[in-house]
Amino acid sequence: MIPVIMAGGSGTRLWPMSRKAYPKQFLQLVGEKTLIQQTCERASAISKEAPIIICNEDHRFLCAEQLRQIGIESAKILLEPIGKNTAPAIALAAEYIQQQFDDAVMVVMSADHYIDDTAYFADTVRYVCEHAYNGHIITFGVTPTQPETGYGYIKKGAASHNGIYNIAEFVEKPNKETAIRYMQSQDYLWNSGMFTMKASSYLAELVKFEPQMYDACHKAVKQAKEDLEFIRPDKTAFAICPENSIDYAVMENTDKGLVIEFQSSWSDIGSWSSIWELADKDVSGNHCQGETILVNAHNNYVHSLEKHIAILGLDNLIVIDTKDALLIANKDQVQNIKQVVEQLKAGSPQLTENHRQVYRPWGHYDSIGSGERYQVKKITVSSGEKLSVQMHYHRAEHWIVVKGTANVTVGEKETLVTENQSVYIPIGEIHSLENKGKIPLELIEVQSGTYLGEDDIVRFTDIYGRVS
Repeated sequence: MIPVIMAGGSGTRLWPMSRKAYPKQFLQLVGEKTLIQQTCERASAISKEAPIIICNEDHRFLCAEQLRQIGIESAKILLEPIGKNTAPAIALAAEYIQQQFDDAVMVVMSADHYIDDTAYFADTVRYVCEHAYNGHIITFGVTPTQPETGYGYIKKGAASHNGIYNIAEFVEKPNKETAIRYMQSQDYLWNSGMFTMKASSYLAELVKFEPQMYDACHKAVKQAKEDLEFIRPDKTAFAICPENSIDYAVMENTDKGLVIEFQSSWSDIGSWSSIWELADKDVSGNHCQGETILVNAHNNYVHSLEKHIAILGLDNLIVIDTKDALLIANKDQVQNIKQVVEQLKAGSPQLTENHRQVYRPWGHYDSIGSGERYQVKKITVSSGEKLSVQMHYHRAEHWIVVKGTANVTVGEKETLVTENQSVYIPIGEIHSLENKGKIPLELIEVQSGTYLGEDDIVRFTDIYGRVS
């Protein structure tokens, strides 16, 4: 069995924590590890084979670093050239599995789901494997615990085996009244988006129902290139691939589909209210992170990174405070956060793209201040890492080291810059920075110039492959 972990989601319903450059699968929301780290640990419970992770270009180093943090060095990270929904993404993984293993059973999991019983999940996967070997495509339908309007549903058909059913139909997210009716009938299951199937079985169904998708994915993987621990399917071949979900492309058409009733606690962590439901709470139903005071307050979820937050006489709130944004919402309204995100995209798009603290393969930086013609960042470079050799057309920079030692090259001159020392980089000067020390390097960068955007970086060489 080969675990395939889908890690390409954006998680906009968990703004302001989840953003385009740092979506929910890489956040520590429930438990002590991030969601993708928890998913990888579930994968290790079902197979000794390293997982295949499917993510996009922007998240590749973030993904690799989070895997390294939990000791996974051998995972293959498959970079989806363009977001095309779940059907092509799974097809890329199936093609790669056939290329590397001839054929195998794939267990398709989402990187941003929560399952509290790993042993039950592993037992369920093993139970359905016999059906996968026989050519079936088995999806996991979760027994509903409430009339949820945020999930799609699967209607059970005739029983095939113990706990496994034929699929009568897939239905979209219902309104409240319909969800209540679904739950009362006991004929419907939540659509979890998890699958077990042979790679060859899935590709055979694509040939039948989506031949253009099959051809594009087959060519893209055949012409793929390896870059560090990343596999890059050919972008030109993949660009013509149709966009579709696995449900629409395959599951609603195939006669090979089955659904198993999954009777364990499961959540797609799709809203702040679902996180509150999973979180540890005090006797008043409150969950608090950071410096907080709650008086006569009940059933609140409060997360603060820096500020001291006090809540008096208020119930059922979601309060999320980050370095650059504050969300205050009623728990009953959190499904509408996408409306907030859409308005931000029109007026303040940076608040949907990045956090104030932005992660890079060499470390991270925090934009701590800005004004007309200047910007101030706190930069942290991990031990042994190096920024690209680069130059800027529109800005000069001052670097002031506050912790550690920096090897700085400006033009032809290399300098060792230690704590409380600084260096100046003029506009147009080629420069680089490296931390050869044993501790993280911290410095303050003061930029000045007519344009201070991140796209004013011309890279000449880069150890992380970011030079075209």
